[in-house]
Amino acid sequence: MAELTSGGFREVLADTIAIDPEQVTRLVFCSGKIYYDLLAAREAHKANHVALVRIEQLYPFAESDANDALLRYPLTAEVVWAQEEPRNMGAWRFIEEQLQPLLAPSGRDLRYVGRPESASPATGSGRRHQEEQAAITDEAMSERPVMESRRVRLVSRR
Repeated sequence: MAELTSGGFREVLADTIAIDPEQVTRLVFCSGKIYYDLLAAREAHKANHVALVRIEQLYPFAESDANDALLRYPLTAEVVWAQEEPRNMGAWRFIEEQLQPLLAPSGRDLRYVGRPESASPATGSGRRHQEEQAAITDEAMSERPVMESRRVRLVSRR
């Protein structure tokens, strides 16, 4: 309630769950509704190695807030962007341009977890959408590093 009455809009919301920052091996950035799916998946998987960061405003990008979120966790933590839209839609390309320069000094690359590129924004099947969404959240919570070939195969399975 205090944030509503005396706070203000924050462009980047760092993880508020009490997890030990030193135990974090993956930092997942996201925007929109997928945050709630990722939060539920983290709880279901008991993935205490994953911290979630919400980007509440894409433009203008709050570089210093995003950098502050990155610096809360070990420089060895894998950094991932998760989205439910296909790779060629949604915020991926914009976010990649914004976050990758912040990661370059530590030698890290921004990884993508989401649907592969597609001509259509949706599968047309509610069941198929749920399967793909589960694959995205499972991959985001995995303890294995995100790898390009596994991501596409996992999310694109039929």
